[in-house]
Amino acid sequence: MNRAWFYVLGFGLLVLFDTWTQTSFKLAAGQAGGFALTLVWLKDALHSVWTYAAVAGYLGAFVTWMTLLKHAPVGPAFAVTHLEVVSVLIVSVLFFGEHLGMAQVMGGLFIVAGIIVLSRSESSAL
Repeated sequence: MNRAWFYVLGFGLLVLFDTWTQTSFKLAAGQAGGFALTLVWLKDALHSVWTYAAVAGYLGAFVTWMTLLKHAPVGPAFAVTHLEVVSVLIVSVLFFGEHLGMAQVMGGLFIVAGIIVLSRSESSAL
């Protein structure tokens, strides 16, 4: 597998794990009910299958991130991790019925543009 495909697949997998984790936390919070710093709420949160799905997502993201850092330049790699913000916005709209304003749309576009600029500047420096 050439380096470009390694990066595309690796960072795609990282974004999937991160998005899975945040989505799982959203679902776990919904099952646990409104936040209250009590033992009952904590027990409800810990008994949600989505809490464990979120932990699994964190573990998958950790292994993927460590593998990528072994091969990828850290600057663009760190920038790409911020695609999670955009992917979570998309999932929020598609699956949770949330609405985006112009500020969120523009913010997402700026994140993607920044990642493109950073990755191109790094590839031209190599």
